[in-house]
Amino acid sequence: FIIDGASRLDIVQGKLSDCWLLAAIASLAMHRSLLKKVVPLHQSFEEDYNGSFVFRFWQYGQWEEVRIDDLLPTENDKLIYLSSPERREFWSSLLEKAYAKLKGGYRALDMGFPHEAMVDMTGGVTEVFSVASLPRNLRDGELMFVWKESCADLCRNARGCFPQGVTETMNDLGILFRHAYALTAVEKVKTTYGPVDLVRILNPWGRTEWKGPWSDSGRLWQTVSLEEQKRLDRVSREDGEFWMSISDFRQNFEVMEVCHLTEWLGEPGSSVLPWSCVMHHGNWVPRITAGGGPHQSLFWQNPQFLLVLSEVDSNPRHAQKTCSFVLALMQKHQRRRGISLSIGMHVYPVRLRMLQPVLLIQHSSRREVVLRGSLPPGRYIIVPSTLEPNQEGAFLLRVLTERGNAAT
Repeated sequence: FIIDGASRLDIVQGKLSDCWLLAAIASLAMHRSLLKKVVPLHQSFEEDYNGSFVFRFWQYGQWEEVRIDDLLPTENDKLIYLSSPERREFWSSLLEKAYAKLKGGYRALDMGFPHEAMVDMTGGVTEVFSVASLPRNLRDGELMFVWKESCADLCRNARGCFPQGVTETMNDLGILFRHAYALTAVEKVKTTYGPVDLVRILNPWGRTEWKGPWSDSGRLWQTVSLEEQKRLDRVSREDGEFWMSISDFRQNFEVMEVCHLTEWLGEPGSSVLPWSCVMHHGNWVPRITAGGGPHQSLFWQNPQFLLVLSEVDSNPRHAQKTCSFVLALMQKHQRRRGISLSIGMHVYPVRLRMLQPVLLIQHSSRREVVLRGSLPPGRYIIVPSTLEPNQEGAFLLRVLTERGNAAT
């Protein structure tokens, strides 16, 4: 089942267009406390073997078990879908099968976004960043913090992952467009010319690597001592993993999807902020609670949630005293139903007059939209909605707040 421990390198993409899922699995494998939650590590093909394996996935606020048999599709004695470079190792292949069962079959995994899978395997909250918006250097430690305290995956194009050989085209330096990668390390590397900030990236294909500076065969590694290379666990082989500079990283990737890990699942000694999470399940019911977006006359019919901010941040970023929070609105059963509603959120202050929102996130057909905010202490109303009125759907609203703040 698992040979010499589960590793991010135990992943080679097969004929499915699910690089988005595989990038998330690679990130998961780097966090043992998360991995053993999803993949119970005591399972094997020997002791207590009964022909089935159990996996766990986070679904709308709770962990669900998925049990599968150990039969995997093959062609010419080779696995058709996800496989491990070690032919006797099957944890990653069986995990892909279990996730396919959860979503309605292997074909339900064709094309998607890494943040969907990362949420399902962590229960965390995802944010999508433009790589261009990241700091020019790592002196402020922001990218280092993102990698250490979260799962982070990358895309060369923000439109998700598409079938191999159809729209996944490659540039002259080996980077694929419309393809998901996993960010597996952020390091300050000692060279004979001084420290250099590098990132390590994994292609779920298990091959096709970066050919530019700091590639496996790049001459710049001659400026790094063997001791330093050993610290980095650097190897030169065609395994899909490679190093690149921060500047090349910014030029070759467009989107970074970050899944912030919740405190109760974080690694021992984690410095994840002690935010509390309140979950609300709701429904948009046509002609009752499905009023559509704010441009619709029935907007007032949408579900409304009270957000009370009373305790200011312990480490405020601004001189003004504010309360930070994150709102995550997820539509349920989107992939299984094959229906994607365009969903969004608006936040209003509680006042008895016509109001303009103080915060909002535009409607999107993604499974989950996330809004990070910081507002003065007070009472606010959260209004989740679909873009058009009378659209039926179920949702989960998660409100993450610091200190004594709450949502009801």
